[in-house]
Amino acid sequence: MEHWDADDARRRHMARFGRRDTAPELALRRELHRRGRRFFVDRQVSKQCRVRPDLVFPRARVAVFVDGCFWHYCEEHAHLPKANAELWRRKLLANRRRDAQNEAILVSEGWRVLRFWEHENPSPAADEIEGVLVHRSAVVHQQQPRFHAPRAAPAASRPESERGVPRLGNEWQNGEMMD
Repeated sequence: MEHWDADDARRRHMARFGRRDTAPELALRRELHRRGRRFFVDRQVSKQCRVRPDLVFPRARVAVFVDGCFWHYCEEHAHLPKANAELWRRKLLANRRRDAQNEAILVSEGWRVLRFWEHENPSPAADEIEGVLVHRSAVVHQQQPRFHAPRAAPAASRPESERGVPRLGNEWQNGEMMD
């Protein structure tokens, strides 16, 4: 990746923009939360890449990204700045290549990656997320049945040598029950 030189004013200006809690991300989070879904926010899920999905459903291994139209170069809404247009085009295309590489890594690790643009309506996006969560949880339950540890038999059915010694309380004294 090429080196970017920026003056202090540009650096301060760009530092004001956070990489999480954007309005489209918050709208999607509110919609999913309203539906009873719980998730992690901005959580690293892979040791192979530094990507941090906007929403993470770890049990279902679903990673959700809400991509901004400018930084991820949306075909419908992206516009290149007039100054240094070629430099910005290369930078934004590099962002898209990086997104594809990170997605490939997550998929190879068993994650289902969902991407939505910031201009998309949060309700249909939440519908799609819920559909994937329902499908993935059904698949997980079919593949990995839950096994419970065998319960100990009731004390009365076990031999006396295996029974626990009762705790000494008010009604017990010297191992015998008092009247």
